[in-house]
Amino acid sequence: MIPDLAGLFRALLLITLLVVPLYAWRVRGRDYALFGLVTLLFSLPGVWISHVRLAASIGSDGRLWLDAGFAYGVAAAGLHLIHLVQARLRSRTYRVTVSIPGQAFLAAGFLAGFWQLLLLPLRAGLAVVGLGTVAQALHWLDWFPFALAGLSIITSLRQATEWVRIRLGVDGPDKIERVPVERRRRPHPGSGHERPLRIVQIADPHLGPWQSIARLRRTLASLLAHDPDLVLLTGDFLTMEGRGSRGALAEALAPLRRFHGRCFAVFGNHDLESEEEVCDALAASGVALLADAEAVAATPVGPVQILGAHYRRRDRRRQMQALFARYPRRSNVPRLLLLHDPSGFRDVPDGEVDLTLSGHTHGGQLGLVSFGLEWTVLRNTRWPDHGLFACGSNRLYVHRGTGFYGFPLRIGVPGETSILELVLDQPG
Repeated sequence: MIPDLAGLFRALLLITLLVVPLYAWRVRGRDYALFGLVTLLFSLPGVWISHVRLAASIGSDGRLWLDAGFAYGVAAAGLHLIHLVQARLRSRTYRVTVSIPGQAFLAAGFLAGFWQLLLLPLRAGLAVVGLGTVAQALHWLDWFPFALAGLSIITSLRQATEWVRIRLGVDGPDKIERVPVERRRRPHPGSGHERPLRIVQIADPHLGPWQSIARLRRTLASLLAHDPDLVLLTGDFLTMEGRGSRGALAEALAPLRRFHGRCFAVFGNHDLESEEEVCDALAASGVALLADAEAVAATPVGPVQILGAHYRRRDRRRQMQALFARYPRRSNVPRLLLLHDPSGFRDVPDGEVDLTLSGHTHGGQLGLVSFGLEWTVLRNTRWPDHGLFACGSNRLYVHRGTGFYGFPLRIGVPGETSILELVLDQPG
């Protein structure tokens, strides 16, 4: 007897839509219940429509595998959302079998809903002109969102290691614009007369289902093997799972301990949700937190002034003015600013800072960076998405993120594990 997997899929669809918000409301409260409900309402309609269309276009043997796959996807997505009600870091087995496939399935359903709307005029137009058979022959297009989500699991787990060389003290455009930056897969050849300042930036590590303790430790160990002059962390260290696991962040950041005196950090927006945990982890790792504060670090190229802007949602212009007034430029000393949200770069007066380091955007998270193109969904928004930007003599580098959080997948925008080389042609 062949099991009714199609019926199981439909039952799981309804159970997930009802149980997840109700359980979340009872255990965690209204806000997370609404988050779960909205997530499912954006995803499950696309899942259901795609299942109906795909089931009609394949044979009975294929339909069995289709029903099983969709039932598993819905079950994994529901279990993942239920787990977040009382979130904590889980084992590798749980992440691989539940969290990652569940999040990928939610992303596929979200994409599928919009994809089916885009295909609707094409199919209607073919039917009107009597080419319904052509429309039926294009049934393979219904697989596209799920294939994209599957491939994007690889993108989400991959981090591109690059050497990025940035020249400072050079005049730029009158308004904020993206400018070219030198990127290589291995160290840049030295010119013999310049010694760059070598920086490792850790942006948005987001300890959670995509970033385990072991994975972050490996990433840090790999970057620190290049003996950077400075390690600068620009915020957003945790996810809901990370916040629910006391001590996990300190364990993940442990490789930084031997770089005491070289490591500096600022808060991101998510760090405000777990301030004590993040502060304790940074202190245990020998990382100095700069909350609207200054540090002067000794490096092989001389002293470097580092300002850290504490994350704020409002009054950021006034915050910047007060920060620069409290800590004026030091003569002939390069000046760096750690600023989690790159949209605040527009509040940095020309000439105040040589380079601002930011993250927050995850590189745009959805885009065409994997294909060698710069476009992301954040292009032409108030957020510089990734790479190097200039305004006058000021420079902004937006890191694509050591991890990510939010939308379940990185699509076409891999994470970044870069070593920055700053050529200090005209410090101060």
